[in-house]
Amino acid sequence: MKLGEALMSAQQRLQSVSDSPRLDADLLMQHLTGWSRAQQLTRLQETLDPRDHAAFEALVARRLRGEPVAYLIGERGFWSLSLKVTPEVLVPRPETELLVQWALDVVSGVQAPRIADLGTGSGAIALALASERADALVEAVDLSNSALTVARDNAQTLGLQRVRFLSGNWLEPLSQRYHLLVSNPPYIASSDDHLAALRHEPLMALTDGADGLNALREIISGAQDFLVPGGWLLVEHGYDQGAAVRALFAAAGFAEIETQRDYAGHERASGGRCAGVLT
Repeated sequence: MKLGEALMSAQQRLQSVSDSPRLDADLLMQHLTGWSRAQQLTRLQETLDPRDHAAFEALVARRLRGEPVAYLIGERGFWSLSLKVTPEVLVPRPETELLVQWALDVVSGVQAPRIADLGTGSGAIALALASERADALVEAVDLSNSALTVARDNAQTLGLQRVRFLSGNWLEPLSQRYHLLVSNPPYIASSDDHLAALRHEPLMALTDGADGLNALREIISGAQDFLVPGGWLLVEHGYDQGAAVRALFAAAGFAEIETQRDYAGHERASGGRCAGVLT
């Protein structure tokens, strides 16, 4: 079978499980062959080696069973970074880049800001911030030691050696005050039908087993004990949780509470500031 035919066949089948079947097929083939997209386009009429074709079909079959492409190829692009991704960590989503941009904005005038990323997973948020602010002191927290291993590997590969990794639950391992706390915690309710489609990703990174707000309650209620005057807490949450999260910020005494929308127009991240002036 020709390369182009194999890609077209895969694309047609992947439409049943993916919003980007063409991209999925291309990425799987590139992972298998080591060819760039440009190289792949020049070889569409070439006959695919039977062993490569069989290996490609095996990857397509796994994708059809719902496995994320990031797990199949072992990496995912996030912000300006290429991150190692394994089934021990959540696949970084483009929506979370909103949190990174907002975080950079709130510490833009602060020299050597102290930042903690709570529930770092692959290290996506922490490493993106460290890559943009070489002067920042970034700490990355996760309860899963397997996730911390992935995050450390990513930091080493990217040469971001100033990031510190702390094992523990949310605020528990913190020992200083920060200019910014940021988190993408598990926020999907256990009753949400979307969980079935995410069955290959770590459950503890997706849901709290209850209403999806438990981690957010814990983080928001305790965050001011670890923030400098004027410091910020920013969190990602579900598209329908904006009002509930803003109420949690208000109950905890935060000021300047606001919510930002993602590229699809959904309320996706909320934040608030401690009393005082951030310096």
